[in-house]
Amino acid sequence: MTKIISIANQKGGVGKTTTAINLSSLIAAAEKKTLLVDIDPQANSSSGLSITNYNPSVYEVLIGNEDINDIIIDSYMPFLDILPSNINLVGAEIEMVDMEGRERLLHNALQNITGKYDYIIIDCPPSLGLLTLNSLTASDSVLIPVQCEYFALEGLGQLLNTINIVRKHYNKRLAIEGVLLTMFDTRLNLSHQVAEEVRKYFGDKVYETVIHRNVRISESPSYGKPIIHYDAISTGARNYMALTNELLERNSKEIKTN
Repeated sequence: MTKIISIANQKGGVGKTTTAINLSSLIAAAEKKTLLVDIDPQANSSSGLSITNYNPSVYEVLIGNEDINDIIIDSYMPFLDILPSNINLVGAEIEMVDMEGRERLLHNALQNITGKYDYIIIDCPPSLGLLTLNSLTASDSVLIPVQCEYFALEGLGQLLNTINIVRKHYNKRLAIEGVLLTMFDTRLNLSHQVAEEVRKYFGDKVYETVIHRNVRISESPSYGKPIIHYDAISTGARNYMALTNELLERNSKEIKTN
């Protein structure tokens, strides 16, 4: 059974795309068939895996001009495929406004391929527009990265409100997969304070794993590689390995429970 997870936070710079790239790569490294869907017009998940200016893209899938099976491409890693984005996606929301069932365009497209994958990871844009709405409507759950810095909690209420709206009108099954603390700096009291506030609010939904601020994580996308292929012994690689293990273990328990 396919698990579809959106990675969303309308606040930019929280490690959303970094998490999408590294989580999908490491799930694939665990030999789980994985699809990374880049639905962000900035296309950073695509370029972070050495795919640039790929055309056609997820844009053509959303507006109905291409079949999703024809657009998905193999990455250079076993078990990992990518549905790439490009700059054309910038205007997609304007075109989608007048389309019938505009909130379910991605959901409908993914129905054709879900049986092929164990996990589908969706990298959402830093906004709460139609592209993010499509992602949440298509997903089983949402993973929320939260930066351990000032104003980190700003806008989280709006995201949670959007999640509740999606649950009410489009996707009753949408759950919070987990909350991930990112860019944690052990030297700063602020990082510890933010982490404490987030854990107080979200409880056991917050992953035990914390992603520490690490220069190697920042460098790896410019080389078109996930952190495990850029520097497998770095703090960032160890953090994302731990996160992947935690996520897979949580989902294994859920499957056994169900």
